[in-house]
Amino acid sequence: MEQGGTLLLRNEDLDRQRCKPEFVAAMFEDLRWFGFAWAEGPDIGGLHAPYTQSERMAHYRVAFEQLRAAGFLYPCTCSRQDVRRALQAPHQGEDEPVYPGTCRNSSELKGRTCLKSELKTPNSEPAPSWRFRVPDGRAVQFRDGQLGPQSFEAGVDFGDFVVWRNDDLPAYQLAVVVDDAAMGITEVVRGSDLLASTARQLLLYEALSFAAPGFSHCPLMTDEHGVRLAKRHDALSLRMLRERGASPAGLRSSWQR
Repeated sequence: MEQGGTLLLRNEDLDRQRCKPEFVAAMFEDLRWFGFAWAEGPDIGGLHAPYTQSERMAHYRVAFEQLRAAGFLYPCTCSRQDVRRALQAPHQGEDEPVYPGTCRNSSELKGRTCLKSELKTPNSEPAPSWRFRVPDGRAVQFRDGQLGPQSFEAGVDFGDFVVWRNDDLPAYQLAVVVDDAAMGITEVVRGSDLLASTARQLLLYEALSFAAPGFSHCPLMTDEHGVRLAKRHDALSLRMLRERGASPAGLRSSWQR
């Protein structure tokens, strides 16, 4: 973050299965212990409140309707397994597979324009998810603050992606774009596993006529075998290291080496 900038904390809690009040409280405690001091956030308020995504649904619906009205979206009934079977290949890596376009021009889905919350009868068909139609062949380019020039080809490096899920919630890609634009975010720093997500999000910024922030993607922390740290590495979590007597200064020093 540039000197003089404002650090903002946002609680991205749209995953209802994994986001619990005790986890949010632990997040505040651990981040403060490590040395973060945010000027705006769910616990202290600010000019851009609310800072909890589950309280910002009206903002996401406005953006969704704008994209749908402009023809950027189409409904899709494919599950993740459907996509993988259509590709006849196993899921590779942690990014989603390139969508093969099964529902892009499906005549059966044309004219379906309702969200799950608008489906009133118990016998109606399951609600679809909604995908953003990417401009096939277009190069989405940006300069990363850490990794330099980046380029992804739409339809090759990533395909049509979900912006509204069939459980009537916005997908990550849409929610963070809407929030970053509304909150005036100018710089995003995150892990290198989200590089392709940046290309997707830049298309959303453009479609919604939002100014995009700058992006910097950092290398991921790994274990001794080079495997990305995850929940299975609980012994290396910030909370566990803290309980073992580690200090914030010591952890920052070791990670910088």
